[in-house]
Amino acid sequence: MSRVVRTAQWARPRWGSPLLGDADDPASAMGEACEHRPSSFDSIPPSGPSGDVMAGALRYGRLVAAVPKSRSRPTKVRSTLRGSPRRLVLPVAAALLAAGCSGPASEAPDAAASTATSGQATTTTARDSVTTTGSVQVESTVASTEATTQTIEPIPAAELVIETFGVPEGSRPHDVAPAADGGVWYTAQGAAALGYLDPETGETRHIALGAGSRPHGVIVDDEGDAWITDGGLNAIVEVDAETGETRVFPLPPDRPNANLNTATFDLEGRLWFTGQNGIYGVLDPVSGSLEVYDAPRGQGPYGIDGSPNGEVFFASLAGSYVGEIVAPGQVTELEPPTPDQGARRIWFDSSGRAWVSEWNTGQLSAYQPATGVWETYALPGASPQPYAVYVDESDIVWVSDFGGNSIHRFDPVGLSFTTFSLPNDPGEVRQLLGRQGEVWGAESAADTLVVIRRR
Repeated sequence: MSRVVRTAQWARPRWGSPLLGDADDPASAMGEACEHRPSSFDSIPPSGPSGDVMAGALRYGRLVAAVPKSRSRPTKVRSTLRGSPRRLVLPVAAALLAAGCSGPASEAPDAAASTATSGQATTTTARDSVTTTGSVQVESTVASTEATTQTIEPIPAAELVIETFGVPEGSRPHDVAPAADGGVWYTAQGAAALGYLDPETGETRHIALGAGSRPHGVIVDDEGDAWITDGGLNAIVEVDAETGETRVFPLPPDRPNANLNTATFDLEGRLWFTGQNGIYGVLDPVSGSLEVYDAPRGQGPYGIDGSPNGEVFFASLAGSYVGEIVAPGQVTELEPPTPDQGARRIWFDSSGRAWVSEWNTGQLSAYQPATGVWETYALPGASPQPYAVYVDESDIVWVSDFGGNSIHRFDPVGLSFTTFSLPNDPGEVRQLLGRQGEVWGAESAADTLVVIRRR
């Protein structure tokens, strides 16, 4: 198997979580956690009264003990990757505790089932940088960003490679989500299924989603279950990671053909989603309540993510704006500096800055909600078309580029891009998501998953 480049997302733990104790001081919290550290983080017991893991047990994520489904089986405590990078991830916390208690963790070997070649990486300085003050007319809707005291050193670009994993022919993988058990979920849009890859063996399996299914996005909740935005079924679908059983939450009959795109969880555990035919909505996984709202300017809502403080924003491709959902049914429209830019996807870094891929202009933009300031950077190459954007655990920004058939790594401190050519041409990577040390994507035109990680 061949390779190209990308890095991982992590979830930054907040002090006061069950894993790190209730200390207000990070140092004392870390000390307490070191004192009581179990020998294996896979054996961490559930938190809360009588071992019952309740919603809100984690300030940065929700250990779902949702409805009868969860209570019909033993409570699970798993690592998680949702569509939002602030979720607490147990392996990450384990790495932090290991570093704080016994020094840096040793490097993990590459997956046994993969073969590696060095990514063809080139580095350029960001050009045509523009900083403007956005005309944001929002009164006291942005909470101040919490100070963060911990960072993870970025993996040097020269040490990164791309590995590829083939999936069944005709799958047309669209989105990916690292699974809690080390595998990777992917939406097999051409096969009406949710796919699963075991990177250790290269084996895949498909879970059928039903006739007419056309899955688009996939994210993972705190129990490790997968949540899918399915445009063909016009529904949100949950897939149980252990049993493969599905729960389908259809949109109301008066909201047909929403063209569902992507989803994210907020800090309350609610799932927010977009539909490119002009809607956004919210699902309560516990009660099953689902609400749909009209988006400003009609068609366009595409990428969606939550800020570290819990606000939810979406990008409108056709509408060329970023929307902040200030209340159910209420959206504040934010205007990027370049008109008709085609804001496609959005992702927050740990400081609360929103990064936006601009499909029409070949640019990457950053918006700081606390100040209303925009920064815009032109991607390298003759005719870039930024599609996906993702921010990893070191606040390195990753962008997939249809025009350049590549993935770019952007250093927001050094203001430089490192470009990694995709193994297949065309590759057409439509979405990026990761975990610590890894960035995953899907070459939808080549029935291939790719991961960028240390060689």
